[in-house]
Amino acid sequence: MKRIITYGTFDMLHYGHINLLRRAKERGDYLIVALSTDEFNWNAKHKKTYFSYEKRKQLLEAIRYVDLVIPEEDWAQKVRDIELYHVNEFVMGDDWKGQFDYLGQETEANVVYLPRTPEISTTQIKKDLNEKQLATQHDSKID
Repeated sequence: MKRIITYGTFDMLHYGHINLLRRAKERGDYLIVALSTDEFNWNAKHKKTYFSYEKRKQLLEAIRYVDLVIPEEDWAQKVRDIELYHVNEFVMGDDWKGQFDYLGQETEANVVYLPRTPEISTTQIKKDLNEKQLATQHDSKID
């Protein structure tokens, strides 16, 4: 059985996330998603998620490509997870290209960076929604 692992926050789940999960699953038989906890997002990444860890976990578990969701609690756990879950391949979006190459030397897992879905990102969604809200507020002040 070929095991694949990927990591992420998966906040404001969108079709780019689904594309990544589908392509990751196509590379093996069993897909593990390490989902960043709320505490890890805040303390290490300085990000506040819209949805809580539990809600994001429920969403991921409902996706047919995902076999197991585990918590990501620190940057260093990747080596431990690869060994614990007997992972064959570590997969991330290519916006992380080069950042995790060390895992190929420290573990027996292959490191693969998959192309992102270019026209969508959570950051862009948040930016667009913020701009739309600001425009709406501006328009209501004019009226």
